[in-house]
Amino acid sequence: MTDPRVPILMYHAVAAEPNDATRALSVTPRAFAEQMAVVADRGLTPVTTARLAAAWRGGRPLPARPVLITFDDGYEGVHRHALPVLARHGFPATLFVSTGWLRGPYDTGGALDTMLGWDQVRELAAAGVEIGGHSHTHPQLDQVPAGDLRHELVRCREIVADQVGTAPLSFAYPYGYSDRRVRAAVRETGYAQALAVGNGLARRAQGPYALRRVTVRRRTGAEEFARLVEGRGIGRAFARDRALTQGYAVVRRARRLGGRVLADAGR
Repeated sequence: MTDPRVPILMYHAVAAEPNDATRALSVTPRAFAEQMAVVADRGLTPVTTARLAAAWRGGRPLPARPVLITFDDGYEGVHRHALPVLARHGFPATLFVSTGWLRGPYDTGGALDTMLGWDQVRELAAAGVEIGGHSHTHPQLDQVPAGDLRHELVRCREIVADQVGTAPLSFAYPYGYSDRRVRAAVRETGYAQALAVGNGLARRAQGPYALRRVTVRRRTGAEEFARLVEGRGIGRAFARDRALTQGYAVVRRARRLGGRVLADAGR
């Protein structure tokens, strides 16, 4: 049995004038519309994260040329600018929300730009957008203690279930960071699948809790986007990102080990 490779597109803000904190990982409304036209013109079939993972878990076939459209954090432009484009094409998508960043009763502050309100999240869900979890306050989950990790995951899941009416099945790691401990906690708290970053195509062999995505950002031009959705030249496009990620992974492991040594010394 072949292991097809599926592009999972990772978006953040969709905004004409984002602030400095979100600019690099934002796209303009015009660029987003043009990119969705590319998806349609090339005959790709968008599916939700839950559908992809369920198909791979059960060995069921996917539609021809599947692609995933995902959004992280919960920026207001997903409703204002992206939803009309998705609706025009009949495309499903997945939105991963950091519940403590959204406007409303659970807002803890710390959001980087203008965020969605819960009425807008419900409208997105009613329009066919899968609502997934992205933690409560968007920390680096592999750097937090076990109790805080569980709180971030459970609190996010409970709030989404309360506000949307359905508990989220899919999760995306804030900043893309996870380790074995984090992935186990995500599974144990009820999420059925989770997305990382990795800047590569997703494959069934990656397992349901480490599916890779490719980043779409402000500088992603039309030709590069076409290559991404066709799965061409991804290694070259993200070579610098991967080198930086590998170097930072060493630093992160050292931090985790250092934290454990200090914790043991304090016992």
